[in-house]
Amino acid sequence: MECCAIIASMIPRRLLPILTTALNEVPAVALLGPRQVGKTTLALEVAATRPSVYLDLESEADRAKLTDPELYLAQHADKLVILDEIQRVPQLFQSLRGLIDSGRRRGQGVGRFLILGSASMELIRQSSESLAGRIRYLELAPFDAEEVEPERLNALWLRGGFPESLLAQSDAASLRWRLDFIRTYLERDIPQLGPRIPSETLRRLWTMLAHSQGGILNAAALARSLAVDGKTVVRYLDLLVDLLLVRRLAPWHGSVRKRLVKSPKVYVRDSGLVHALLNILDNEALLAHPVVGASWEGMAIESLIVAAPQGTQAYFFRTAAGAEIDLLLERPGERRPWAIEIKRGLAPRIERGFHAACETVEPIRRCIVYSGRERYPLAEGIEAFPLTELCQELTK
Repeated sequence: MECCAIIASMIPRRLLPILTTALNEVPAVALLGPRQVGKTTLALEVAATRPSVYLDLESEADRAKLTDPELYLAQHADKLVILDEIQRVPQLFQSLRGLIDSGRRRGQGVGRFLILGSASMELIRQSSESLAGRIRYLELAPFDAEEVEPERLNALWLRGGFPESLLAQSDAASLRWRLDFIRTYLERDIPQLGPRIPSETLRRLWTMLAHSQGGILNAAALARSLAVDGKTVVRYLDLLVDLLLVRRLAPWHGSVRKRLVKSPKVYVRDSGLVHALLNILDNEALLAHPVVGASWEGMAIESLIVAAPQGTQAYFFRTAAGAEIDLLLERPGERRPWAIEIKRGLAPRIERGFHAACETVEPIRRCIVYSGRERYPLAEGIEAFPLTELCQELTK
């Protein structure tokens, strides 16, 4: 575990300069993400560059220091205070407001607090209403295709991007870690958030989503399979989305009048968790499994969304007639989206549905992602990209 943490700290995270900039601009930054994604490692990397104090709010000793939070934190007014697992002590937000405002009056306006949270993003936002105008939210996702070396891309696909899973000594050790991760979320972390959800029911839903990775959401069918009502399924799904474990990819509508699919697509965000939920051990088993194409598509979509500039909106496009684009990315400042089609394999072919969809959407760029390592023109106005290279192109 310690070895993995050291190696993970050596893999540069794209978010580091963004986090540093935020701390130089606002009094408080909330760094959100699932457990074990590397938030603490990244925070300690920042702490090494400036006077800091770190408090783990899962530790009784550190919580005891905050019995009188104003008194304790005021003693560290000249330092960056890192508060890990803030959801354990949500009442702290009220104290932070007073400290930030008093610090502003003394000229200490930025970089006071770095708040780390593994809980629901919505819960964190509700708890921090008192910090409106004083806090910026950043999300740390698992490692993605641009952050790892090209030779690790297959390992990233199989094992997912959680550092302990990606850097495990073997595929079997990686799978054991992910199974433990799922069990911990279901049996410990989610019950701590308050909702009383049977862990077995939530596991079955999570597994069903993995089986239908990238499928159109059919809440009624899921409800029948789980023997609950549709509203309950939506509530459970909302929880997994808020925990940053599942992504609902919304359909793009624009101003077109065609009959469009209106339900979202649903992806388990980390491909390694998809494979753990389906008990897929290694690449041989993955390549023989029916989820193989959808799994690769999900990994590519997650990497592209995370690599895109902050403020980018992500959608898919599909008409009743079969015109389809896997991913539309609307970047800030651009009037038209990028249209991205995802193909697993070394010889991508453009489907008629993609051409038809592009005629409707009129994207600014038309890109095909494939499994090869060379970028080349595929047709007039359409380029084929390796996944890593398109991630880099999106950041320009």
